[in-house]
Amino acid sequence: MNIIKILSEKIDEEVCDAKAYVKMAIEYKEEYPELSRTLYNLSMQEVEHKNLLHNEVTEIIRRYRETNGEPPADMMAVYDYLHKEQIKKTLEVKMMQSMYKES
Repeated sequence: MNIIKILSEKIDEEVCDAKAYVKMAIEYKEEYPELSRTLYNLSMQEVEHKNLLHNEVTEIIRRYRETNGEPPADMMAVYDYLHKEQIKKTLEVKMMQSMYKES
């Protein structure tokens, strides 16, 4: 199921971009408030993109289970590891987004 690997890589990209945008938003909030708001909004959109992709992955896995039974254990182990890492990184981004809103 190569598609899960591909989508997981895209999810990582979305989280990375969300973090980069919110870091810039915080950095430029005082000097360029309009730019900062735009960067914050882009960060929020990247998290939404991540969520959409994650929903697709879980749907692919659900359909696979319906048709073929449990996915291969090694594939699920890799997916579970990547998913946990993505959750950690997303929480970090959300904390930074909260910092932006509170400042």
